[in-house]
Amino acid sequence: MIRTSILCMTAATPLLANEDIADQYPQSVLYEAPVQVIKNVWSAIGATAPPTYENAGHNNNLSFIVTGDGVIVVNAGANYALSAAMHDEIRAVTDQPVKLVINENGQGHAMLGNNYWVEQGVDILAHVDAAAAFEDRAAQSYEGMVRYARENSEGTVAHGPTITFEGEYIIEMGDMRIEVLDLGPAHSPGDVSVWLPEQKMLIAGDAAFHERMPPIFGDTCTRCWLETWETAVEPLGALYVIPGHGHPTNMDVVRAGTHGYVSYLREKIGEHIEEGGDLAGAYYVDQSPYKHLDTFEELATRNAGVVYSEMEWE
Repeated sequence: MIRTSILCMTAATPLLANEDIADQYPQSVLYEAPVQVIKNVWSAIGATAPPTYENAGHNNNLSFIVTGDGVIVVNAGANYALSAAMHDEIRAVTDQPVKLVINENGQGHAMLGNNYWVEQGVDILAHVDAAAAFEDRAAQSYEGMVRYARENSEGTVAHGPTITFEGEYIIEMGDMRIEVLDLGPAHSPGDVSVWLPEQKMLIAGDAAFHERMPPIFGDTCTRCWLETWETAVEPLGALYVIPGHGHPTNMDVVRAGTHGYVSYLREKIGEHIEEGGDLAGAYYVDQSPYKHLDTFEELATRNAGVVYSEMEWE
């Protein structure tokens, strides 16, 4: 059965994810079945929780675009089983072949399913920095996935992209113009967003969050992330946004969840530093306005420590 969603409803009233909600699609290894976000653009929304056996690592969004002359997939998924399940869902929607897979970054849940698609003869596209990050961390990502995914890890072989790029990669396929863009530094090396200019649709990847707390890593430049948002994300003028995690929505919602959170945390850490506060105290800065976000318990204090380490040298 083809499932559809009405994007304007999620934009007006964002759905609140909950880490305790059970698997939404128990007949499949996917956490949720793909939904049609706008015409020709589908997304299987992952759990806004850490990867677990129950969600099989489907805790990010796996999207696909039906162009009229083939299908483009955004994110391979965290393992072979997820990629195969996603391919089954694509076949239920269209008989057009998958012609390209785009990895939105170098994290395991974007790339560890690559070898399934390579077996199908499909090229994998990623930013050169994402490819390097995955190569550096592939063994660690794979081992972590095996621990939580158990039998769902079977068949997975860490495989990087087959095509890399810098700046932008333009695809003209069927009736669609698809722009794969390096908009600037976001939360991890090689983050890219997929922009459909005619549809005003942004598959933002991990440049944008709203239901899940944005993770801030040791190599994240939060000042740069805000600059990317202000100088590159906002000027696109997107009407529709599929974030890296969480339900499709609009710019107002992801602006509040991403730029709003990062700027708020930087402001609180800046005040703490000006008052002579140390790293130990930084973990306790007030982040209660964002306590409703999933993964708050896992990420809030860690984010504060990372931002303190970044800002004390600015």
